[in-house]
Amino acid sequence: MNKRLVIALGGNALGNTPKEQLELVKKTASTIVDLVEEGYDVVVGHGNGPQVGMVNLAFENSHNNNGGTPEMPFPECGAMTQGYIGYHLQQSIGRELRLRGISRSVATIITQVEVDRKDKAFENPTKPIGSFYSKEDADNIAVETGYTFVEDAGRGYRRVVPSPKPVSIVEIETVEKLVSQGCIVITVGGGGIPVIRSEDYFEGVAAVIDKDRASAKLALDLKADMLVILTAVDKVSINFNKPDQKDLDEMSLAQAAKYIEEGHFAKGSMLPKVESCIEYVKATENGKALITSLEKAKEALQGKTGTIIHK
Repeated sequence: MNKRLVIALGGNALGNTPKEQLELVKKTASTIVDLVEEGYDVVVGHGNGPQVGMVNLAFENSHNNNGGTPEMPFPECGAMTQGYIGYHLQQSIGRELRLRGISRSVATIITQVEVDRKDKAFENPTKPIGSFYSKEDADNIAVETGYTFVEDAGRGYRRVVPSPKPVSIVEIETVEKLVSQGCIVITVGGGGIPVIRSEDYFEGVAAVIDKDRASAKLALDLKADMLVILTAVDKVSINFNKPDQKDLDEMSLAQAAKYIEEGHFAKGSMLPKVESCIEYVKATENGKALITSLEKAKEALQGKTGTIIHK
């Protein structure tokens, strides 16, 4: 039986526009199929921060400038990005599989993820989405729309929305069936479409679930052998971008907690990745999590690079 991997793709794997994304996902597909060739069953989660912000802003601008264009609710914008990102990944992975003579199917599941309506995250928006703005532009947009903007890792100002924790993945049984049949499944796109339980069933809510947390939940539910978070760097570092930067080959749960307490990981980038790995490893008997770059994923799974988080 093949080992199961849940892979969380970072924004560097997707790009900021559909055209840019189509090119970037070719490299992403090559990495994913490398892992399939290594004998893994691969389940893919991905972010959608730039994409959902772009879709949301496009509908808002069009609605404001032309009364005939409807406003698009935020959950629907999330569903749209799951669809078109999944389409690009399916195309590229399918092409790579055919080139290598591998007979596997690829499917995208439009995935809802339940959150708790009482989650305190709804009182404190923190999840960056959309484009980067100067402070002046961000202030002007905030006045016009009521959006909240924060400075993001020294790169500019971005809109933030609530980021509640995932409670359950609504379509998990469907994902499990497809994975069991050897399908490469793309799911919890953008962390999943956030929904809250209602009397009728579920209803969408304006928020973005962190894709790393959703992928950790997915890995637990699928009893995956490893959670793999792919980002822009080969290894996790402490004292990042400082003269005494130190790259880490591994971290125990205790070491990871200590580094978090010391403030080594930025809130908008590495912190949620490390926290998601901790959640996954804590909840499994022998589970391990890996953080590395897209380009080095195969080497990292062979133990040649990357940062392993273990008990």
